[in-house]
Order: sequence, then C-alpha cells, then structure tokens
Amino acid sequence: MTRRSFVASLAALAAAPAAAPAERKFTLAFTPGSIGVRVDQRGAIDLALRYGYESVQPFADDLAKLSAAELDELKAELGEKKLQWAAAGLPVDFRGDEARYREGLEALAEQAKSYERAGVTRMGTWLSPMSDQWTYLEYFKQTARRVGEMAGILGDHGLRLGLEYVGTPSLRMRGRWQFVHTLAETKELIAESWAPNVGVVLDSWHWWTAGESAEDLKTLRNEEIVSADLNDAPAGIPKLQQHDGRRELPLATGVIPVEEFLDALVAIGYDGPIRPEPFNQRLNEMENEEAAEAAAEAMKKAFARAG
Repeated sequence: MTRRSFVASLAALAAAPAAAPAERKFTLAFTPGSIGVRVDQRGAIDLALRYGYESVQPFADDLAKLSAAELDELKAELGEKKLQWAAAGLPVDFRGDEARYREGLEALAEQAKSYERAGVTRMGTWLSPMSDQWTYLEYFKQTARRVGEMAGILGDHGLRLGLEYVGTPSLRMRGRWQFVHTLAETKELIAESWAPNVGVVLDSWHWWTAGESAEDLKTLRNEEIVSADLNDAPAGIPKLQQHDGRRELPLATGVIPVEEFLDALVAIGYDGPIRPEPFNQRLNEMENEEAAEAAAEAMKKAFARAG
C-alpha cells in the first residue's frame, strides 16, 4: 500500500457513518409468583397488558382447560397485542430420589402437550448448588442423565429447557458437597446431557454472587439462553453473607451491576424474556396491581439504561 492510498483509506474510514448502537431484543416478562402476585392465566395476561409487560408466564393447567377454539382465540389476542409467552416452570423434581423424579416425569409429557398447543417454547428450572447425598461427580452424572431425559420429552413438543445455576455462597455451603454454581460448570453439565434443546437461565443475582463478569456472559450465544432474571442486592451486606431470599428490585441499591449484565445480553442479541425476581417482602405484601406496577417500573428503568 502506497502512502497516498493509506491516507485515502483513513479518510474513507473517518467519513464512514458510525455503527448504530445495539438495541435490546429481550422482553419484559411478567411471572406473577416471582413478585408475590397470585392470579390465574387470564389474570396474568390482564396485568401484563395493563402495566406494559411484553411477555407473560404460561400456566399449563389453565391452558389445558381451553378448547381448541378458545386457545386459538387466546393466541390471536396475544399476537394482536404483541404479548409473547415467557418461560414456563419445569414441574419435575429432578434433584432428589429416583422415585419422585420418575413420578414427575410421567406428568411432563402432558404438560408439554398443553404448552405446544399454546405456542410456548421455553421452560426453565434451577440447579441445587449442593448435596448431602451425592459427591460432585455422582450428582453431576445423575443430573446430566435426568436433564437429557426431560429434554428429550420437551423436545418432542418444541420446548427448550433452561438450567439456572445458583451462585449464592450461603446456600452452597449448607450441603456436605458443593455442586454446580457457575456458568462454566452449567455449560459442562449441558454438554454432558447430550441434549440440543438445553440452555441456561441467567440470573443477575447468581451471576454476581458467583463472581462472574460481562465477559463470562459474552461466551454465550443468543440460542444458548432460555430465560433470564433481574434483581439487585441489599446494601451493606458482604457477598458471602447475602441471603438468597432477600433481594431488591433492579437499580434499588446499585450493589449488583445491572447495567453491565444487561449490556452483555444486548451485545449477545438475546431475544428472550427477562423477569424481575426480587424475593422482596415489601413487594410481596403489596396488592397484585401495585406489585405488578412497581416491578414493571423498576424493570423499565433498568432496560432504558441497557445498550
């Protein structure tokens, strides 16, 4: 390259328009139980629409009661009002004894059918960060096998399964043996399950308590994330002493770097649901409408800072 062509190339770069900043693709999800609200499917949809949520948790039992015509009408309503389905909750207890797990597995296919009819494609659950019964390796192999079996059933009905790692130190220290509690370990577990429709559920609380960074999140692709949770932590409490069930709404204290978490998800292009999950006593004591509105406002403020 000659000096003249080099200078010309620099001039061309300077004249080129700056790349547009990435925009968020994820949705503000309404999952009633995570903010202490108790409603049925119709009530959840109504509250979601009233307070500006963009996705809503599906309830298998309520959806199963609908006729084909009623379900078509509901799906048309959601499409018209641009409300998507958020992630459903996994009904199977796969963390304990085999008999209980098998019992739950039998009911999973029926629930999956209800979700498939409604157009639901995401389901999430959490991993225990410790065990009193099994060593790490024993629990790892057992969990991978069970995750693979559950994912096989869900995959037959177009559903993806998300696994949420629990990073809270005070929880994993309660057991005789610690178990999966980081993103890296969760990815190893997913690989061991040999299930293509298994991904992660990210939670800003567990991401923070696990000591992870935005760079850890950026190792993921959009299709590897099934759902996400957003929250803050109480101020003035060391990380090792934080209690999992005492959290705050996003940006309430600034202890958890929520913007950093969301910016990483924007950069990845994550397009799934993000729900508030503060486990907050004050919020739980509010009336349904008040809690739904307060959580929505906190989430909207956090989303406005992303990107």
